[in-house]
Amino acid sequence: MRKNTTFSRQLVILFVLAILSAVLYLTYNLPNRWEYALNSRILALCAIVVTGISIALATMIFQTIVNNRILTPSILGLDSLYLLIQTAIVFLFGSGSLTSMDPILLFVICTAAMILFSLGLYHFLFKREQQNIFFLLLVGIVFGTFFQSLTTFMEVLIDPNEFQITQDIGFASFNRINVKILWVALAILVGVIAYSMRYWRYFDVMALGRDQAINLGLDYPRLTKQLLIIVAILISVSTALVGPLTFLGLLVMNLTFEFIRTYRHFVLIPAAMLISVITLVFGQLLVSQVFTFNTTLSIIVNFVGGVYFIYLLLRANKKWQ
Repeated sequence: MRKNTTFSRQLVILFVLAILSAVLYLTYNLPNRWEYALNSRILALCAIVVTGISIALATMIFQTIVNNRILTPSILGLDSLYLLIQTAIVFLFGSGSLTSMDPILLFVICTAAMILFSLGLYHFLFKREQQNIFFLLLVGIVFGTFFQSLTTFMEVLIDPNEFQITQDIGFASFNRINVKILWVALAILVGVIAYSMRYWRYFDVMALGRDQAINLGLDYPRLTKQLLIIVAILISVSTALVGPLTFLGLLVMNLTFEFIRTYRHFVLIPAAMLISVITLVFGQLLVSQVFTFNTTLSIIVNFVGGVYFIYLLLRANKKWQ
């Protein structure tokens, strides 16, 4: 009972911090013509919430499947595929076609391509390799490198002015969100969360490992495939909405496990969502108020996450020694 009370108190603290950070982001240093600025910040805040929740849930599911706190869904190469699609449009049709294209159409194309790639990858690999998750991760790394190489090849050949546009695509931004895109992403997110909640009760067992989960009665291969599809949809939606945020999942998950000392996923999942939103809100506040948009949120998140990733590797190395 005491532990349940502690976890409830921690979730309440995170919820209050999320609300306070949102209020601070919306109201801090508003200009004289505050109506336009407030409307823009509300739009960015909604995008932050959708992105943060998507990445947190996707990473939590993915790390539960692979039973590893360092690996994130970005290892599957979906971020690289997103950059390849955007760069290919600029390479084939010019930057004007990218800027003039219907935002919803572009969002649907990117999301559908990433989801279809994931479904095809899962189908063939799980069919041929008997649900070998580590072989799937290896193939994901290979495809991610391949997509990055194709992207770099096209960037070398295009006009220097258009090259700058493709470079901007590679950084997540909450300043160019279309309202229609946001509502589509929100609808997909709500549907995926509602569908995934039926599996949350299995996560505690899956975290014990494949053999233990099978011994305890789980249909592990089927459940893993369905959860990986959910991960692909969530990452595809968040990436197509704002761009890639490679190290956010790693940072958020490890902060969650440090703050919430439990393995109960009904506590960990909402905590991870709240920590992800708080991280993005404060990061965007730094970008807008401290750095005055001279940098992007993805640079800050990837820098902090990269340093933390190195720290995790060094700490793990000491344990092995």
